[in-house]
Amino acid sequence: MSAIDRLYTVSEAAAVSGLGLKAVNNSIDRGLVTAAAAPRTGRLKPRVLTGEDLVRLRLEHGLAGKLPIEGRIDLFRRLSATPKARHLSAGEFLMVDVAAARRDVSARIKTLTEAEAAIAIDKSVMAGEPVFKGTRIPVHAIVAMLDAGASEAELLTGYPKLDVRLIGLAKVWVAAHPRRGRPRRLEASGLAPTAVRRLIRKTPATTER
Repeated sequence: MSAIDRLYTVSEAAAVSGLGLKAVNNSIDRGLVTAAAAPRTGRLKPRVLTGEDLVRLRLEHGLAGKLPIEGRIDLFRRLSATPKARHLSAGEFLMVDVAAARRDVSARIKTLTEAEAAIAIDKSVMAGEPVFKGTRIPVHAIVAMLDAGASEAELLTGYPKLDVRLIGLAKVWVAAHPRRGRPRRLEASGLAPTAVRRLIRKTPATTER
């Protein structure tokens, strides 16, 4: 099964399309995309989307605010009728580059797939905390440090096993796999910026194998 044929969770769809989680759910609720059938998980039946839905969501990312929802629904209906279309008109003065959206989504899916291959979850390592393969560096903690103000240069200095590409993959992976519940404190993973300049504090017992 190719990447475009697999099913994606709402959070994965958000990471690939560039829309927020709420916007993806709103797109489903408003009929812009249709959630596919998925096995029930406990009491919940999760929403999942196809690669074609991700193309529509990527178009939605660029068209929201430029084209009324009725026009977007009509555009996506015509796209379903002509799935190989490279361009579609949306009104008298707007031409939508569907081919560019497909290329963009394919590239973003490739990055997400690369991120999934670079990150491991093993109950024997950091109690199942997602880490970069071959390390004990928690992925969520790295992204949390970036969000807290740490720079990529500081992360690379503090964690020699990281590189710029891995940091970028971490951002994509965390966007596609957000934590549930309250965010954990950085200190819980042994990782935190300093109080003064938010520099990286490396804790050998938890960052290297």
